[in-house]
Amino acid sequence: MIDARVLLVDDQSEARALTRNMLLELGVTQIFEASDGREALNFIDSAFDFVDLVLCDWNMPKMSGVELLRQIRTVDPDMPFLMITGRGDMDSVVEAKASGVTGYIRKPFSPKQLEAKLRIIMHKRRASLAG
Repeated sequence: MIDARVLLVDDQSEARALTRNMLLELGVTQIFEASDGREALNFIDSAFDFVDLVLCDWNMPKMSGVELLRQIRTVDPDMPFLMITGRGDMDSVVEAKASGVTGYIRKPFSPKQLEAKLRIIMHKRRASLAG
């Protein structure tokens, strides 16, 4: 079971539903959703304390995942942020890391891959809060 309040950001409702179902299978019960980066940023601005982790698609209209990440980093440099993308090129990985991404997962991914990434990210988060 992964104990986290997750903000799931993806412009494709089918992709959000699939990822939400994976999260539910992993025991995540508090899932907030946004259909683009701007909607996510508005949610975070109004309910920052309700989010433990942002799980975000890279390619979205209005505001990309990287743009959202950069905005979040100005408010909280330590907010766990897992980027979801179909991009596999090294330039994209470098850009995400330079922007402060916590983790990176390529589409398509399995529930086991998602669980492994989330466990690593949340373990690091707990360790940084405890230390």
